[in-house]
Amino acid sequence: MITSNMAENESVECITEHERILQEIESTDTACVGPTLRSVYDDQPNAHKRFMEKLEVRIRNHDREIEKMCNFHHQGFVDAITELLKVRADAEKLMGQVTDTNRRLQDAGREVTAQTEEVIRCRIQQRNMATTVERLQLCLPVLEMYSKLKEQLESKRYYAALKTMEQLEKVYIPRVSRYRFCQIMAENLPKLREDIKDISMSDLKDFLESIRKHSDKIGETAMKQAQQHRTFNSVIQKQDSGVGYTKPVYSLNGRMPTQHNGLAAEEGVEEDQSEEEVLTAQDLVDFSPVYRCLHIYTVLGDRETFENYYRKQRKKQARLVLQPQSNMHETVEGYRRYLNQIVGFFLVEDHVLHSTQGLLTRAFSDELWNMALSKITAVLRTHSSYCSDPDLVLELKNLIVIFADTLQGYGYPVNRLFDLLFEIRDQYNETLLKKWAVVFREIFELDNYSPIPVETEEEYKSVVNRFPFHDAEIEKQAFPKKLPMSQSVPQIYVQVKEFIYASLKFSESLHRSWTEIDDMLRKSTNLLLTRTLSGCLQNLIKKPHIGLTELVQIIINTTHLEQACKYLEDFITNITNVSPETVHTTRLYGLSTFKDARHAAEGEIYTKLNQKIDEFIQLADYDWGMPESDGQASGYLMDLINFLRSTFQVFTHLPGKVAQTACMSACKHLSTSLMQMLLDSELKQISMGAVQQFNLDVIQCELFASSEPVPGFQGDTLQLAFIDLRQLLDLFMVWDWSTYLADYGQSTSKYLRVNPSTALALLEKMKDTSKKNNIFSQFRKNDRDKQKLIETVVKQLRSLVNGMSQHS
Repeated sequence: MITSNMAENESVECITEHERILQEIESTDTACVGPTLRSVYDDQPNAHKRFMEKLEVRIRNHDREIEKMCNFHHQGFVDAITELLKVRADAEKLMGQVTDTNRRLQDAGREVTAQTEEVIRCRIQQRNMATTVERLQLCLPVLEMYSKLKEQLESKRYYAALKTMEQLEKVYIPRVSRYRFCQIMAENLPKLREDIKDISMSDLKDFLESIRKHSDKIGETAMKQAQQHRTFNSVIQKQDSGVGYTKPVYSLNGRMPTQHNGLAAEEGVEEDQSEEEVLTAQDLVDFSPVYRCLHIYTVLGDRETFENYYRKQRKKQARLVLQPQSNMHETVEGYRRYLNQIVGFFLVEDHVLHSTQGLLTRAFSDELWNMALSKITAVLRTHSSYCSDPDLVLELKNLIVIFADTLQGYGYPVNRLFDLLFEIRDQYNETLLKKWAVVFREIFELDNYSPIPVETEEEYKSVVNRFPFHDAEIEKQAFPKKLPMSQSVPQIYVQVKEFIYASLKFSESLHRSWTEIDDMLRKSTNLLLTRTLSGCLQNLIKKPHIGLTELVQIIINTTHLEQACKYLEDFITNITNVSPETVHTTRLYGLSTFKDARHAAEGEIYTKLNQKIDEFIQLADYDWGMPESDGQASGYLMDLINFLRSTFQVFTHLPGKVAQTACMSACKHLSTSLMQMLLDSELKQISMGAVQQFNLDVIQCELFASSEPVPGFQGDTLQLAFIDLRQLLDLFMVWDWSTYLADYGQSTSKYLRVNPSTALALLEKMKDTSKKNNIFSQFRKNDRDKQKLIETVVKQLRSLVNGMSQHS
């Protein structure tokens, strides 16, 4: 029962499921029937059979419904077919009309089609043209910019060309980069950049070569301008002492600093000339290649390469400029060209330094200048040492001062140049001293060494205007009269002043105080006096043709020059306005110079007097074996005494001590020479007659001494010069050997000045004479006694001499 019920339930469920499936099949798209049908097979076994049965039932139901519907509409269908058959004839007729109409329409449309195709073609062309115009409008700016680039390259506007390239690359070419010509352009631009770099570098090399050639002219113009500016400032300083020194300024662009003063109109002509010169220098230098090349390399991102190249080339040029010519020292033009080139070089450097940003730095400029300054000072120091002309050295100094002032105006330190000028000043002083040595020698050679005769008041004033001479006694004398000094004295004094002026010329413009200038003048003047003039005087005094008269005049001259030294002091003081009482003021050494010269002249007087005495004595011709004297003095001696008298009369203008010393020296020398003649070792024999003749000559010498040839001697001072001879001759003339031997060694001895060795030498000469001339005297008793006496005296004298040697 239960099983039956379950079977019934399952059958009902199955039928319900089949109904649902059939409804899904009917309502679902045929593409989605697969899953629905698969569910039939997924159910209970044999369910598909029941489903198929159910499906067939359903199909039969639908067929019955279709049949019913067809039956319902069959009459209408028949009516429709009948109506359709009726319409066929009308349709065929209409078809014919339509065909005819179509034919006629086709015929009419063929022409329209052709025109339409033409219109279409034109429209396509129009569209293509519009597209082309549009593309050309995009390309034209590129082509215009490229054409502009070519024009800029041809006109050498390279910086603008680089800007145009940059616009082409960043703006225009990217818009039309798909076109081949743009690709070619883009590929060509780097090459054009390299070409621009090469061209700009070539222009820079030409510029460097140009400024190397024109540095001389640039420097010349700058130094001329500095000189004019310096002259202008000196005029201002003279008119207004409150205006200080200003540095000369020269500008490559032709602009000069404006002078705010009332002298501008007065200097109009000079300013016009200066301005013209500046413009000429500006025309010589075109700095655009530097700026252009700098901008180009900056734009190309290679500025550092350009800066290094430019600095390296300028260093090379600096070394070339600083290399002097070997004969530069021969003329001032050689120095001028050398300094002009250096000024031109550094003016260009200064201009580039201030007109470009970073191409040159102050550190590089200072390094280059320090290197150049070391070389310049070394070159000038070396070449100036070759200069023997003071005028050339002075011109060199002026050039260096202008050179230093010109560069100092641009901020270059020039202290070392002024230090160099102090070294050159010493060289200048040396050349001056050499030049004035020649001048002094010429003056001394042309001097007549006699007092200056003045015939009129004008001649007298002419002398005293050149030389500070004042003598009240001479001024009172009537014309004509004579001044004590010779012509060389005022000439020497004038030349010393000229030397001071010449030395002052070098000291000017060195930016030194007047105290320093005063010190320099005094030191250089001292060198002139103590070395040059003193040396010339010493050489003059030693010359063989200078006689006693000339020496006397030289002593007088040096006395007056010595007195004039204070006027030279005043002369320097008037130039420098520095009081001689100022601390550290150098004094002139003229007093010692002229004193030394005077002492040398005095010594030369003594020497020449002695030489003259020797010349007279050489004329002596004694007969040493004469039996008795002639009864009068020898002729040579009388001539000598006459010479001495005339000579000492010339000494009246000498200071008293000089004349007295000369006279005493002459007498002593004469006495010594006579003694030497008497004791000459070559003289073997002397007769008593010769001694008597010799005694007559000595008497004349004593008479000369007692006649006071030079005033100022006290008593018989001058006669004492012959005391040795007198006592010796008295001893032999009187033959007073007993007294001599008895009083020997006593201060009261009558023959105190007779030396035993001297007496012995002379006695032996006389003993040999006695032996030779009195060969038979041994047979006469008196002669034998005298000979024995001589031998006895000789023995005693020898014992005295031996005792003296042992005692010593």
